[in-house]
Amino acid sequence: MSLTAQTYWSELAWLNGTPEPGVLLATAPDGLITRVVPGTPAPPAGAVTLRGLTLPGLANAHSHAFHRALRSTVQVGAGTFWTWRSTMYDAAGRLTPDTCYLIARAAYAEMALAGVTCVGEFHYVHHQPGGIPYGDPNVMAQALTAAAAEAGIRLTLLDTCYLAAGFGRAPERAQLRFADASAEDWAARAAALRGNATTRVGAAIHSVRAVPADALATVAAWAAEREAPLHVHLSEQPSENADCLAAHGLTPAALLDAHGALGPRTTAVHATHLTDEDIALLGRTGTAVCLCPTTEADLGDGIGPAARLRAAGSPLCLGSDSHAVIDLLAEARALELHQRLAGRSRGHFTAGQLLGAASEYGHAALGWPEAGRLEPGATADFTTVALDSVRTAGPPARLAPEAAVFAATAADVRHTVVAGRHIVRDGHHQLLPDVPGELARAVRAVREQR
Repeated sequence: MSLTAQTYWSELAWLNGTPEPGVLLATAPDGLITRVVPGTPAPPAGAVTLRGLTLPGLANAHSHAFHRALRSTVQVGAGTFWTWRSTMYDAAGRLTPDTCYLIARAAYAEMALAGVTCVGEFHYVHHQPGGIPYGDPNVMAQALTAAAAEAGIRLTLLDTCYLAAGFGRAPERAQLRFADASAEDWAARAAALRGNATTRVGAAIHSVRAVPADALATVAAWAAEREAPLHVHLSEQPSENADCLAAHGLTPAALLDAHGALGPRTTAVHATHLTDEDIALLGRTGTAVCLCPTTEADLGDGIGPAARLRAAGSPLCLGSDSHAVIDLLAEARALELHQRLAGRSRGHFTAGQLLGAASEYGHAALGWPEAGRLEPGATADFTTVALDSVRTAGPPARLAPEAAVFAATAADVRHTVVAGRHIVRDGHHQLLPDVPGELARAVRAVREQR
Protein backbone atom coordinates (compact mmCIF):
# COMPACT_ATOMS: atom_id res chain seq x y z
CA MET A 1 0.00 0.00 0.00
CA SER A 2 1.68 3.22 -1.19
CA LEU A 3 1.00 6.09 1.19
CA THR A 4 1.65 9.82 1.23
CA ALA A 5 1.24 12.45 3.92
CA GLN A 6 -2.29 13.81 4.08
CA THR A 7 -4.22 16.42 6.01
CA TYR A 8 -7.87 16.00 6.97
CA TRP A 9 -10.17 18.55 8.59
CA SER A 10 -13.11 17.21 10.54
CA GLU A 11 -16.19 19.27 11.25
CA LEU A 12 -16.48 17.45 14.59
CA ALA A 13 -14.22 14.77 16.06
CA TRP A 14 -14.34 12.49 19.10
CA LEU A 15 -11.24 13.37 21.14
CA ASN A 16 -10.62 11.99 24.63
CA GLY A 17 -14.29 11.37 25.22
CA THR A 18 -15.48 14.75 23.93
CA PRO A 19 -16.84 15.90 20.55
CA GLU A 20 -14.53 18.73 19.50
CA PRO A 21 -15.30 21.13 16.61
CA GLY A 22 -12.90 21.89 13.79
CA VAL A 23 -10.21 19.22 14.21
CA LEU A 24 -7.21 18.99 11.92
CA LEU A 25 -5.79 15.47 11.54
CA ALA A 26 -2.39 15.20 9.85
CA THR A 27 -1.11 11.80 8.74
CA ALA A 28 2.33 10.57 7.69
CA PRO A 29 3.43 8.12 4.97
CA ASP A 30 3.94 5.49 7.67
CA GLY A 31 0.18 5.50 8.25
CA LEU A 32 0.25 7.19 11.65
CA ILE A 33 -1.35 10.39 12.91
CA THR A 34 1.27 13.12 13.38
CA ARG A 35 -0.87 16.04 14.56
CA VAL A 36 -4.31 16.55 16.04
CA VAL A 37 -5.34 20.21 16.29
CA PRO A 38 -8.81 20.94 17.67
CA GLY A 39 -10.34 24.38 17.31
CA THR A 40 -9.22 24.81 13.69
CA PRO A 41 -12.05 27.00 12.38
CA ALA A 42 -11.81 26.14 8.69
CA PRO A 43 -10.11 23.54 6.48
CA PRO A 44 -6.51 24.54 5.62
CA ALA A 45 -5.58 24.69 1.95
CA GLY A 46 -5.26 21.19 0.54
CA ALA A 47 -7.01 19.47 3.44
CA VAL A 48 -9.72 16.89 2.84
CA THR A 49 -12.95 17.94 4.55
CA LEU A 50 -14.87 15.40 6.63
CA ARG A 51 -18.43 16.58 7.32
CA GLY A 52 -20.03 14.96 10.37
CA LEU A 53 -18.63 13.28 13.47
CA THR A 54 -15.22 11.68 12.96
CA LEU A 55 -14.54 8.69 15.20
CA PRO A 56 -11.58 6.36 15.56
CA GLY A 57 -11.97 3.56 13.03
CA LEU A 58 -14.32 0.80 14.13
CA ALA A 59 -12.96 -2.67 14.92
CA ASN A 60 -15.01 -5.70 13.96
CA ALA A 61 -13.47 -8.11 16.45
CA HIS A 62 -15.26 -11.28 15.31
CA SER A 63 -15.92 -12.23 11.70
CA HIS A 64 -16.53 -15.38 9.69
CA ALA A 65 -16.35 -13.80 6.25
CA PHE A 66 -17.97 -16.65 4.32
CA HIS A 67 -21.09 -16.41 6.51
CA ARG A 68 -21.98 -13.32 4.47
CA ALA A 69 -23.22 -15.77 1.83
CA LEU A 70 -25.88 -16.98 4.29
CA ARG A 71 -27.65 -13.65 4.73
CA SER A 72 -31.41 -13.94 4.11
CA THR A 73 -31.16 -17.70 3.44
CA VAL A 74 -30.91 -18.55 7.13
CA GLN A 75 -33.65 -16.09 8.04
CA VAL A 76 -36.26 -18.31 6.36
CA GLY A 77 -38.29 -20.56 8.65
CA ALA A 78 -37.66 -21.56 12.24
CA GLY A 79 -35.04 -23.54 14.11
CA THR A 80 -32.16 -23.15 16.53
CA PHE A 81 -28.42 -22.50 16.47
CA TRP A 82 -27.95 -26.18 15.64
CA THR A 83 -30.23 -26.14 12.59
CA TRP A 84 -28.56 -22.91 11.44
CA ARG A 85 -25.21 -24.68 11.77
CA SER A 86 -26.23 -27.29 9.19
CA THR A 87 -26.82 -24.56 6.61
CA MET A 88 -23.52 -22.97 7.53
CA TYR A 89 -21.70 -26.29 7.07
CA ASP A 90 -23.18 -26.56 3.58
CA ALA A 91 -21.77 -23.15 2.65
CA ALA A 92 -18.40 -23.99 4.21
CA GLY A 93 -18.28 -27.20 2.16
CA ARG A 94 -18.66 -25.22 -1.06
CA LEU A 95 -15.78 -22.81 -0.47
CA THR A 96 -12.72 -22.83 -2.69
CA PRO A 97 -9.73 -20.51 -2.35
CA ASP A 98 -11.17 -18.39 -5.16
CA THR A 99 -14.69 -18.11 -3.72
CA CYS A 100 -13.26 -17.58 -0.25
CA TYR A 101 -11.34 -14.61 -1.64
CA LEU A 102 -14.36 -13.22 -3.48
CA ILE A 103 -16.79 -13.40 -0.56
CA ALA A 104 -14.22 -12.09 1.92
CA ARG A 105 -13.22 -9.18 -0.31
CA ALA A 106 -16.85 -8.18 -0.77
CA ALA A 107 -17.68 -8.58 2.93
CA TYR A 108 -14.61 -6.60 3.97
CA ALA A 109 -15.53 -3.86 1.50
CA GLU A 110 -19.00 -3.76 3.05
CA MET A 111 -17.26 -3.36 6.40
CA ALA A 112 -15.23 -0.42 5.10
CA LEU A 113 -18.47 1.22 3.96
CA ALA A 114 -19.74 0.71 7.52
CA GLY A 115 -16.72 2.47 9.06
CA VAL A 116 -14.75 -0.66 9.96
CA THR A 117 -11.00 -0.18 9.62
CA CYS A 118 -9.87 -3.48 11.17
CA VAL A 119 -11.42 -6.96 11.23
CA GLY A 120 -10.62 -10.06 13.24
CA GLU A 121 -11.18 -13.09 11.01
CA PHE A 122 -11.87 -16.23 13.05
CA HIS A 123 -10.58 -18.53 10.32
CA TYR A 124 -11.23 -22.26 10.46
CA VAL A 125 -11.89 -23.43 6.86
CA HIS A 126 -8.34 -24.63 6.27
CA HIS A 127 -8.39 -27.72 4.06
CA GLN A 128 -10.16 -29.25 1.09
CA PRO A 129 -13.51 -31.00 1.60
CA GLY A 130 -12.76 -34.32 3.25
CA GLY A 131 -9.85 -32.81 5.17
CA ILE A 132 -7.11 -33.22 2.57
CA PRO A 133 -4.64 -30.33 2.89
CA TYR A 134 -4.14 -28.07 -0.10
CA GLY A 135 -0.71 -28.14 -1.74
CA ASP A 136 -0.15 -24.88 0.09
CA PRO A 137 -1.72 -25.66 3.48
CA ASN A 138 -2.43 -21.97 4.15
CA VAL A 139 -3.93 -21.05 0.80
CA MET A 140 -7.31 -20.22 2.37
CA ALA A 141 -5.65 -17.90 4.88
CA GLN A 142 -3.76 -16.22 2.06
CA ALA A 143 -7.06 -15.64 0.25
CA LEU A 144 -8.36 -13.79 3.31
CA THR A 145 -5.20 -11.70 3.61
CA ALA A 146 -5.42 -10.72 -0.05
CA ALA A 147 -9.12 -9.93 0.30
CA ALA A 148 -8.54 -7.53 3.18
CA ALA A 149 -5.76 -5.76 1.27
CA GLU A 150 -8.01 -5.36 -1.78
CA ALA A 151 -10.83 -4.02 0.38
CA GLY A 152 -8.45 -1.57 2.07
CA ILE A 153 -8.84 -2.58 5.73
CA ARG A 154 -6.58 -4.06 8.38
CA LEU A 155 -6.84 -7.74 9.24
CA THR A 156 -6.01 -9.85 12.26
CA LEU A 157 -6.03 -13.42 11.00
CA LEU A 158 -7.07 -15.58 13.94
CA ASP A 159 -6.00 -18.98 12.71
CA THR A 160 -8.28 -21.44 14.46
CA CYS A 161 -7.44 -24.79 15.97
CA TYR A 162 -10.27 -27.28 15.40
CA LEU A 163 -9.75 -30.95 16.25
CA ALA A 164 -13.01 -32.58 17.38
CA ALA A 165 -16.79 -32.66 16.91
CA GLY A 166 -17.38 -32.62 20.66
CA PHE A 167 -16.03 -34.03 23.88
CA GLY A 168 -14.43 -37.37 22.97
CA ARG A 169 -15.80 -37.28 19.41
CA ALA A 170 -13.83 -37.29 16.16
CA PRO A 171 -14.69 -34.63 13.57
CA GLU A 172 -17.80 -35.28 11.51
CA ARG A 173 -17.56 -35.30 7.73
CA ALA A 174 -18.64 -31.65 7.39
CA GLN A 175 -15.96 -30.63 9.89
CA LEU A 176 -13.02 -32.44 8.32
CA ARG A 177 -11.89 -29.43 6.30
CA PHE A 178 -11.71 -27.42 9.53
CA ALA A 179 -9.59 -29.95 11.41
CA ASP A 180 -5.85 -30.48 11.67
CA ALA A 181 -4.62 -33.90 12.79
CA SER A 182 -3.36 -32.60 16.13
CA ALA A 183 -2.64 -29.39 18.00
CA GLU A 184 1.00 -29.78 17.03
CA ASP A 185 0.04 -30.03 13.35
CA TRP A 186 -2.11 -26.93 13.72
CA ALA A 187 0.79 -25.08 15.39
CA ALA A 188 3.21 -26.06 12.64
CA ARG A 189 0.83 -24.90 9.91
CA ALA A 190 -0.01 -21.65 11.71
CA ALA A 191 3.68 -20.92 12.30
CA ALA A 192 4.13 -20.48 8.55
CA LEU A 193 1.66 -17.56 8.45
CA ARG A 194 3.16 -14.09 8.11
CA GLY A 195 1.77 -10.65 8.75
CA ASN A 196 2.57 -7.39 7.03
CA ALA A 197 1.94 -3.66 7.49
CA THR A 198 -1.83 -4.15 7.59
CA THR A 199 -2.14 -7.81 8.65
CA ARG A 200 -1.31 -9.43 11.98
CA VAL A 201 -1.56 -13.10 12.90
CA GLY A 202 -3.21 -14.44 16.03
CA ALA A 203 -4.67 -17.73 17.18
CA ALA A 204 -8.06 -19.09 18.10
CA ILE A 205 -9.42 -22.06 19.98
CA HIS A 206 -12.65 -22.78 18.18
CA SER A 207 -14.32 -23.88 21.43
CA VAL A 208 -13.77 -26.34 24.24
CA ARG A 209 -16.03 -28.68 22.24
CA ALA A 210 -13.69 -28.62 19.25
CA VAL A 211 -10.32 -28.58 21.01
CA PRO A 212 -9.71 -31.34 23.57
CA ALA A 213 -8.51 -30.28 27.00
CA ASP A 214 -5.03 -31.74 26.50
CA ALA A 215 -4.56 -29.54 23.42
CA LEU A 216 -5.69 -26.22 24.91
CA ALA A 217 -2.30 -25.46 26.45
CA THR A 218 -0.56 -25.99 23.09
CA VAL A 219 -2.64 -23.30 21.42
CA ALA A 220 -2.34 -20.96 24.40
CA ALA A 221 1.44 -21.39 24.47
CA TRP A 222 1.71 -20.75 20.70
CA ALA A 223 -0.06 -17.40 21.14
CA ALA A 224 1.87 -16.50 24.30
CA GLU A 225 5.26 -17.16 22.67
CA ARG A 226 4.37 -14.72 19.89
CA GLU A 227 2.57 -12.22 22.17
CA ALA A 228 -0.33 -12.68 19.77
CA PRO A 229 -4.05 -12.38 20.48
CA LEU A 230 -5.94 -15.56 21.35
CA HIS A 231 -9.70 -15.79 20.76
CA VAL A 232 -12.17 -18.52 21.70
CA HIS A 233 -15.91 -19.14 21.33
CA LEU A 234 -17.10 -19.46 24.92
CA SER A 235 -20.40 -20.67 26.37
CA GLU A 236 -22.46 -19.66 23.36
CA GLN A 237 -24.93 -22.49 24.02
CA PRO A 238 -26.15 -24.03 27.32
CA SER A 239 -25.45 -27.51 25.95
CA GLU A 240 -21.75 -26.64 25.65
CA ASN A 241 -21.69 -25.90 29.37
CA ALA A 242 -23.56 -29.09 30.25
CA ASP A 243 -21.32 -31.27 28.09
CA CYS A 244 -18.17 -29.68 29.49
CA LEU A 245 -19.34 -30.20 33.07
CA ALA A 246 -20.14 -33.84 32.28
CA ALA A 247 -16.75 -34.43 30.66
CA HIS A 248 -14.48 -32.46 33.01
CA GLY A 249 -16.46 -31.31 36.03
CA LEU A 250 -15.63 -27.72 35.02
CA THR A 251 -17.37 -24.96 33.11
CA PRO A 252 -15.77 -24.01 29.78
CA ALA A 253 -14.29 -20.85 31.32
CA ALA A 254 -12.79 -22.81 34.23
CA LEU A 255 -11.41 -25.44 31.83
CA LEU A 256 -9.71 -22.76 29.73
CA ASP A 257 -8.25 -21.21 32.86
CA ALA A 258 -6.93 -24.55 34.06
CA HIS A 259 -4.93 -24.85 30.84
CA GLY A 260 -3.57 -21.31 30.78
CA ALA A 261 -5.85 -20.01 28.04
CA LEU A 262 -7.31 -16.97 29.83
CA GLY A 263 -5.61 -13.63 30.35
CA PRO A 264 -5.19 -10.10 28.96
CA ARG A 265 -4.36 -11.29 25.43
CA THR A 266 -7.39 -13.60 25.32
CA THR A 267 -10.83 -12.63 24.05
CA ALA A 268 -13.84 -14.81 24.85
CA VAL A 269 -16.44 -14.54 22.10
CA HIS A 270 -20.15 -14.52 23.05
CA ALA A 271 -19.78 -15.59 26.72
CA THR A 272 -23.56 -15.71 26.81
CA HIS A 273 -24.26 -18.41 29.37
CA LEU A 274 -21.91 -17.83 32.29
CA THR A 275 -22.05 -18.63 35.99
CA ASP A 276 -21.27 -15.99 38.60
CA GLU A 277 -17.91 -17.71 39.09
CA ASP A 278 -17.21 -17.56 35.34
CA ILE A 279 -17.87 -13.81 35.27
CA ALA A 280 -15.54 -13.24 38.20
CA LEU A 281 -12.88 -15.45 36.61
CA LEU A 282 -12.94 -13.63 33.27
CA GLY A 283 -12.73 -10.29 35.02
CA ARG A 284 -9.99 -11.35 37.42
CA THR A 285 -7.79 -12.63 34.59
CA GLY A 286 -8.36 -9.53 32.45
CA THR A 287 -9.88 -11.62 29.67
CA ALA A 288 -11.74 -9.49 27.14
CA VAL A 289 -15.20 -10.42 25.91
CA CYS A 290 -16.47 -9.90 22.38
CA LEU A 291 -20.24 -9.58 22.16
CA CYS A 292 -21.97 -10.08 18.81
CA PRO A 293 -25.49 -8.82 19.62
CA THR A 294 -27.05 -8.95 16.16
CA THR A 295 -25.88 -12.53 15.57
CA GLU A 296 -26.79 -13.62 19.09
CA ALA A 297 -30.27 -12.22 18.51
CA ASP A 298 -30.53 -13.67 15.00
CA LEU A 299 -29.65 -17.17 16.25
CA GLY A 300 -31.73 -16.90 19.41
CA ASP A 301 -28.64 -17.56 21.53
CA GLY A 302 -29.66 -15.39 24.46
CA ILE A 303 -28.44 -12.18 26.09
CA GLY A 304 -25.05 -12.25 27.77
CA PRO A 305 -24.22 -10.52 31.08
CA ALA A 306 -22.38 -7.63 29.43
CA ALA A 307 -22.76 -5.07 32.21
CA ARG A 308 -21.68 -7.56 34.86
CA LEU A 309 -18.66 -8.59 32.79
CA ARG A 310 -17.54 -4.99 32.46
CA ALA A 311 -18.04 -4.43 36.19
CA ALA A 312 -15.95 -7.54 36.91
CA GLY A 313 -13.03 -6.13 34.88
CA SER A 314 -13.41 -7.60 31.38
CA PRO A 315 -12.91 -5.13 28.51
CA LEU A 316 -15.80 -5.43 26.05
CA CYS A 317 -15.60 -5.33 22.27
CA LEU A 318 -17.96 -6.07 19.40
CA GLY A 319 -18.22 -8.25 16.30
CA SER A 320 -20.67 -8.87 13.47
CA ASP A 321 -19.89 -12.63 13.51
CA SER A 322 -22.32 -14.23 11.02
CA HIS A 323 -22.95 -10.90 9.24
CA ALA A 324 -26.73 -10.99 9.54
CA VAL A 325 -25.95 -7.29 9.27
CA ILE A 326 -22.59 -5.53 9.06
CA ASP A 327 -23.09 -2.46 11.20
CA LEU A 328 -20.88 -1.83 14.25
CA LEU A 329 -23.10 1.08 15.30
CA ALA A 330 -26.02 -1.36 15.44
CA GLU A 331 -23.88 -3.76 17.49
CA ALA A 332 -22.98 -0.99 19.93
CA ARG A 333 -26.60 0.11 20.25
CA ALA A 334 -27.79 -3.46 20.75
CA LEU A 335 -25.24 -3.99 23.52
CA GLU A 336 -27.09 -1.40 25.60
CA LEU A 337 -30.60 -2.23 24.41
CA HIS A 338 -30.25 -5.94 25.13
CA GLN A 339 -29.18 -5.14 28.68
CA ARG A 340 -32.27 -2.96 29.02
CA LEU A 341 -34.48 -5.81 27.87
CA ALA A 342 -32.80 -8.29 30.20
CA GLY A 343 -32.78 -6.02 33.27
CA ARG A 344 -35.75 -3.75 32.51
CA SER A 345 -33.68 -0.67 33.29
CA ARG A 346 -31.80 1.89 31.17
CA GLY A 347 -28.33 3.39 31.09
CA HIS A 348 -26.01 0.42 31.46
CA PHE A 349 -23.48 1.94 29.04
CA THR A 350 -22.81 5.54 28.01
CA ALA A 351 -22.33 6.48 24.37
CA GLY A 352 -18.63 6.89 25.10
CA GLN A 353 -18.34 3.40 26.55
CA LEU A 354 -20.14 1.94 23.55
CA LEU A 355 -17.81 3.78 21.17
CA GLY A 356 -14.87 2.40 23.14
CA ALA A 357 -16.21 -1.13 22.69
CA ALA A 358 -16.66 -0.50 18.96
CA SER A 359 -13.17 0.88 18.50
CA GLU A 360 -10.40 1.09 21.10
CA TYR A 361 -11.14 -2.15 22.95
CA GLY A 362 -11.80 -4.03 19.73
CA HIS A 363 -8.45 -2.97 18.31
CA ALA A 364 -6.70 -3.99 21.53
CA ALA A 365 -8.36 -7.41 21.38
CA LEU A 366 -7.09 -7.82 17.82
CA GLY A 367 -3.50 -6.94 18.66
CA TRP A 368 -3.53 -3.33 17.44
CA PRO A 369 -3.11 -1.38 20.72
CA GLU A 370 -1.86 1.65 18.79
CA ALA A 371 -5.26 2.00 17.06
CA GLY A 372 -8.67 3.16 18.23
CA ARG A 373 -7.78 6.71 19.30
CA LEU A 374 -7.40 10.03 17.52
CA GLU A 375 -4.04 11.18 18.85
CA PRO A 376 -0.47 11.62 17.59
CA GLY A 377 1.29 8.29 17.19
CA ALA A 378 -1.93 6.33 16.74
CA THR A 379 -2.79 4.66 13.46
CA ALA A 380 -4.41 7.05 11.01
CA ASP A 381 -7.63 5.05 10.95
CA PHE A 382 -10.89 6.93 11.33
CA THR A 383 -14.44 7.10 10.08
CA THR A 384 -16.97 9.90 9.75
CA VAL A 385 -20.69 9.56 10.52
CA ALA A 386 -23.10 12.00 8.92
CA LEU A 387 -25.01 14.27 11.28
CA ASP A 388 -27.46 15.53 8.65
CA SER A 389 -29.29 12.32 7.68
CA VAL A 390 -32.92 11.62 8.56
CA ARG A 391 -31.65 9.51 11.46
CA THR A 392 -29.06 11.88 12.92
CA ALA A 393 -30.25 15.41 12.14
CA GLY A 394 -31.39 17.65 14.98
CA PRO A 395 -29.36 17.11 18.17
CA PRO A 396 -26.75 19.73 19.19
CA ALA A 397 -23.08 18.98 18.62
CA ARG A 398 -22.52 17.96 22.21
CA LEU A 399 -24.94 15.04 21.67
CA ALA A 400 -23.36 13.89 18.41
CA PRO A 401 -21.95 10.72 20.04
CA GLU A 402 -25.43 9.77 21.25
CA ALA A 403 -26.80 10.42 17.77
CA ALA A 404 -24.11 8.21 16.25
CA VAL A 405 -24.59 5.31 18.67
CA PHE A 406 -28.32 5.38 19.29
CA ALA A 407 -29.66 6.53 15.91
CA ALA A 408 -27.11 6.22 13.10
CA THR A 409 -26.59 3.13 10.98
CA ALA A 410 -23.87 1.95 8.64
CA ALA A 411 -25.72 3.85 5.90
CA ASP A 412 -24.71 7.10 7.63
CA VAL A 413 -20.97 6.46 7.29
CA ARG A 414 -19.56 8.98 4.84
CA HIS A 415 -15.80 8.47 5.08
CA THR A 416 -13.39 5.73 6.11
CA VAL A 417 -9.64 6.32 6.29
CA VAL A 418 -7.15 3.49 6.89
CA ALA A 419 -3.45 4.24 7.47
CA GLY A 420 -4.12 7.74 6.13
CA ARG A 421 -5.60 6.39 2.91
CA HIS A 422 -9.10 7.50 1.96
CA ILE A 423 -10.86 4.15 1.41
CA VAL A 424 -14.48 5.36 1.53
CA ARG A 425 -15.19 8.89 0.32
CA ASP A 426 -18.65 10.43 0.47
CA GLY A 427 -20.13 6.98 0.94
CA HIS A 428 -18.35 5.42 -2.05
CA HIS A 429 -15.63 2.78 -1.85
CA GLN A 430 -12.60 4.08 -3.70
CA LEU A 431 -11.00 0.70 -4.44
CA LEU A 432 -14.11 -1.34 -5.31
CA PRO A 433 -16.63 1.01 -6.89
CA ASP A 434 -19.47 -1.54 -7.10
CA VAL A 435 -19.60 -3.25 -3.70
CA PRO A 436 -23.25 -4.38 -4.09
CA GLY A 437 -22.32 -6.01 -7.38
CA GLU A 438 -19.24 -7.60 -5.80
CA LEU A 439 -21.42 -9.01 -3.03
CA ALA A 440 -24.04 -10.36 -5.43
CA ARG A 441 -21.42 -12.07 -7.58
CA ALA A 442 -19.55 -13.49 -4.60
CA VAL A 443 -22.66 -14.86 -2.91
CA ARG A 444 -23.78 -16.43 -6.18
CA ALA A 445 -20.34 -18.00 -6.69
CA VAL A 446 -20.43 -19.61 -3.24
CA ARG A 447 -24.00 -20.87 -3.64
CA GLU A 448 -23.44 -22.28 -7.13
CA GLN A 449 -20.15 -24.02 -6.32
CA ARG A 450 -20.44 -27.81 -6.41
